[in-house]
Amino acid sequence: MQAISVQQPWAFAIARGGKTVWNQALPTAYRGPLLVHASMRVDLKACDSPLIQAAGWDPRDPLATIGAVIAVADLSLVCSAAVTGGPCECGPWADRGAHHYHLTAVRALPRPIVALGRPGLWEPKPTLVTEVNAMFAAATSLHHTR
Repeated sequence: MQAISVQQPWAFAIARGGKTVWNQALPTAYRGPLLVHASMRVDLKACDSPLIQAAGWDPRDPLATIGAVIAVADLSLVCSAAVTGGPCECGPWADRGAHHYHLTAVRALPRPIVALGRPGLWEPKPTLVTEVNAMFAAATSLHHTR
C-alpha cells in the first residue's frame, strides 16, 4: 500500500466530494490502494473554488482536519496526455500540464488518524495500515450487527 499527502481542501474533496483526479508532476507505475493523508498545509485560495464548494467543503467536518489520514482510494490509472500534448478528457479536477492520477473506490475513514505525511507517493508504516484496516473492519462489523 502507498499513501499520498494532499493539502486541504483538496484532500476533503477526495474523501467527500468526488474529486477523482490527483494532479502530479511525475508519473508512477504504482496501481493499487492509497491512503489519503491531509497534509499540514491548507490552500486557502482553493477554499473558495467552485469545485471545492460543490464538493461540500465544510471546515467543521472531521475530514477537513490536517495532519491525518482521512480516506482510502484505489489508484487505478495515470493519464499523462496533458503532459505530452495529447487529448485529455480527465474532467474538471484535472490540471493542464500534470499527470492525472485517477482515484476510484474512495472510502472516507470513520474518523481521521493522526499521522505524518510527506510529498509525493510514500509508503506508510505497517502500524498505520493496520489501524486503517482495523477501523474499516470495526465499522463493517458494527454496520452488520444493526
